Amino acid sequence: MAAHAIGARNVEIKARLVEPLVQRRLVRRIADAGPTMISQRDVFFHTPGGRLKLRFLGDGSGQLIYYERPDRASAATSRYGIHPTSEPERLLGLLEPALGVRAVVIKTRELYRAGRTRIHLDAVQGLGEFLELEVVLADG
Repeated sequence: MAAHAIGARNVEIKARLVEPLVQRRLVRRIADAGPTMISQRDVFFHTPGGRLKLRFLGDGSGQLIYYERPDRASAATSRYGIHPTSEPERLLGLLEPALGVRAVVIKTRELYRAGRTRIHLDAVQGLGEFLELEVVLADG
């Protein structure tokens, strides 16, 4: 994955799954592609603004992700930047003492696509199951 400048934008909406089996069947019915199974561990750091997380992926790679998004339950536009890394543990060794860890989120993600929309079905350790719809916005 290529690095993105902080100017990249997307629209996201997230919701807790009430009936995961029923909702998973509906997603599979409307999806053009998927599922792709992804294991993730997100380490969030203390920052004065926005959110900074280091994402560990199941293949040993990672991504440093900074994003700005309002805290609300409805759909929200995010501005973000992503930088891939082949050494996420080494990066964690630098960021943890510098910024401190705010939270760790471990999840298994089922990724589907429907047109330009990424559909995530997330099983989040200790929190439950969630649906996230994400559309990356074109410039302008």
